[in-house]
Parts: sequence; structure tokens; C-alpha cells
Amino acid sequence: MTADEIIAELKELSDPEKIADLERYAIKTPKWFGIPTPQLKQFARELKKLVDDRHALAAELWNSGIYDVRAIAFMIDDPKQVTPEQMDSWCADFDNWATVDGTCSYLFCRTPFAYSKAFEWAERVPEFEKRAGFSMMAYLAVHDKKAENEDLAAFFPTIEKHSNDDRNFVKKAVNWALRQIGKRNFELNEKAIAAAEKIKATGTKAGRWIAADAIRELESPAVRERLARRRR
Repeated sequence: MTADEIIAELKELSDPEKIADLERYAIKTPKWFGIPTPQLKQFARELKKLVDDRHALAAELWNSGIYDVRAIAFMIDDPKQVTPEQMDSWCADFDNWATVDGTCSYLFCRTPFAYSKAFEWAERVPEFEKRAGFSMMAYLAVHDKKAENEDLAAFFPTIEKHSNDDRNFVKKAVNWALRQIGKRNFELNEKAIAAAEKIKATGTKAGRWIAADAIRELESPAVRERLARRRR
């Protein structure tokens, strides 16, 4: 199937009434079809069976600039073929938090360049590019089962450094990264709480919120019980 054929099929699934869902979740994007995520996932699964060069097709689909089509792109692309140049190019295109998180979860965190890009993008100024750095940290804590504690703990200084960014989609991602790393195991839980205490001590508005929310979850009985079960 060609990219144009795929886009035409996706357009047939368009549901203009779904714009309310985008607005409800603060997803603002200029071009969209309004296709529910479960349908996109099913479409991507079927498409993978029909396409030989998923990587090349993903690039064409991404270039459409359409929200739903870009979701198919990051769902079908092959992380083994993704280059740092592609990652930077797509990162520069990010225009909403959902595309950021979807791309980092399904694709970018599974590449050999995930850690370096997490550090690099966290230093960027544009809101969604910066969010991508912390989204990557959060997903690495979840998906990289082989990561050593020190690999993930290395993110704490960067998390602390940028905890003063009060922009909504940045501070939420900073908080998210801190919490996900802290839910990995008891050692990282303790280090994440210590990092949160440092952030709290800075006294910034964003920092106080990030720290309070993270500590509340990381010290909760539910999290402690899950970590205890993993230790057994």
C-alpha cells in the first residue's frame, strides 16, 4: 500500500465529533481525522502485515502532518532503522503532547539513542521538544527492562535542574519521569524521593507541585506494596 492509499483509508474512518475528545485532553493540532486510539492500533497491526519497508512508509506518513496518520507512522516504524537525525527531525515537528508521548513510547525509547536524546532534548526550549526529553525518561523507566539503576538514576540531576519550568506540558513530564523512575524498585524509589525533596527545597511554584505530587505517590502504600512484591 502507498502512503496516499493509507491516508485515504484513514480519512474514511474520520469522525469529526471526536474533536471533543481532543479538546477534553488538551490535544491541539492543526490537522486530524478524529480516529479513536483503539482503531488506530488495530489499523497499525494490520498494516504491519502488508508492508515490507515499514521504515520508509513511516517517513512518508509522518510527513503528512496529520495527527492520526503520524500515530500510524510511529506505531509501524522499525526502531532498529531509526537514526538520530530522524529523531531530531520528528522531535522538531512535535506540536502536541499526545504525539510526543506516543512517539517516545512506541518508537524512540526502543532505539539505541534513547538515553542520549533524553538528555539532549531536556535542554531544549520549545515546550513539546523539551517534554520529549522527559517523556523519554519516563518510558525508559517502564520499557527498558535491562536498564541498570545507575542508568536511570543519571536522569535525576536533569530532572532537578528543570523542575522550575512552569509550562504545563513540561512540568507534568518532569513529574512523570521522576515518578516512573521512582516506581522501578526500592533503591530508585529512595533516590527519587530524595530528588523530590531537593526540588521542593528550591521553592519554585513548579518545583513545589512536582515534588508534592511525586512524594505523595512514591511514599504511598500502593507503590510500596508493588515494590515489595517485585522484590520477592
